Amino acid sequence: MKRLTFIVCIAISTFLISCNNESASISGNSSEEQKNISADSIIGEAFRTGDVSKIDSVVAPDFVDHSDMGEMNRDSLKSMINMIHTKMADMKMEKVRIAADGDHVYSWMKYTGTSDEGGMMPKGQHYNMNVIELTRFKDGKAVEHWAFLDMRDMKQFMPQGNMNMGTPADSSKMKTK
Repeated sequence: MKRLTFIVCIAISTFLISCNNESASISGNSSEEQKNISADSIIGEAFRTGDVSKIDSVVAPDFVDHSDMGEMNRDSLKSMINMIHTKMADMKMEKVRIAADGDHVYSWMKYTGTSDEGGMMPKGQHYNMNVIELTRFKDGKAVEHWAFLDMRDMKQFMPQGNMNMGTPADSSKMKTK
């Protein structure tokens, strides 16, 4: 499963990097794709400002966020936005690339800041993360979300940056069915 997630992240990253624009590029030709990109931007703005008042207008009531903390719903999303805005007040978000393909919006995001108490990292630790955000929309509202963190950035969440995932040579030791 980890390998599949990694391969998907690489594939999406390669697709998004292939856009040769130095500022955030937007790709989406249909009006539906443009509407989904606009809705995705409203969600991003809620994370930047902590204002969740527009979330109900762009996130479906049966929304599912597939996260490492378990599946979350629209109310959990609002709580998470409030928590992140409170606990990570200096977090900066940069949208590097955004693209839409049918009912999916792909965003390459860079997050920087300093961790606060109660997070995954020790208080005061600087972080710099690249994340691919994938959101599926239906009728202009987000219905599912996944986030894929760059594995190199994961090291900052591990004790002393120790994240041993093995080497390609180790893969020969794996048994398959």
